[in-house]
Amino acid sequence: MNSYFRVYTNADVIGVEIGGALKNIIALAAGITDGLGYGDNAKAALITRGLAEIARIGTKMGANPLTFSGLTGIGDLIVTCTSVHSRNWRAGNMLGKGLSIEEVLDKMGMVVEGIRTTKAAYQLCEKYEVDMPITTVLYHVLFDGVSAKEGVDQLMGRMKKHEMEELFNVLDQKLEN
Repeated sequence: MNSYFRVYTNADVIGVEIGGALKNIIALAAGITDGLGYGDNAKAALITRGLAEIARIGTKMGANPLTFSGLTGIGDLIVTCTSVHSRNWRAGNMLGKGLSIEEVLDKMGMVVEGIRTTKAAYQLCEKYEVDMPITTVLYHVLFDGVSAKEGVDQLMGRMKKHEMEELFNVLDQKLEN
């Protein structure tokens, strides 16, 4: 560490790895949100629900849920989803403006980690039976030809549920036992 670089440690290797990888998926989606012209509130909601997805799969895979409220979770997620310097945000922004994935990759000329990560995370959510609607919709946008606008419509058309539904389910299970 020095006057311009500070290091924090975290023993939760699984959580750090999951947070560091899956934030790129949410950044792609945040870029799409901006590319479609939605406002800051839409992006804030997306980032918040994206963090919930990351925590759900991470916890299922053995991570400490508190890890996602730290630098490797929300900290990394905020910068990757809001910075014009983020490759994933820029790629998503182009997708939101109507470019195809092939056009985006050609214009980027560099790796966009979130694309392959989306495929891997989609496979993980199926394997572990974890609800990851943003990841699922983004998978279909990237690999099945669903347009960005159609993807947003799919997310917005989901059944209404309580924001803290997972917490309530855990509490209900504890009360039943």
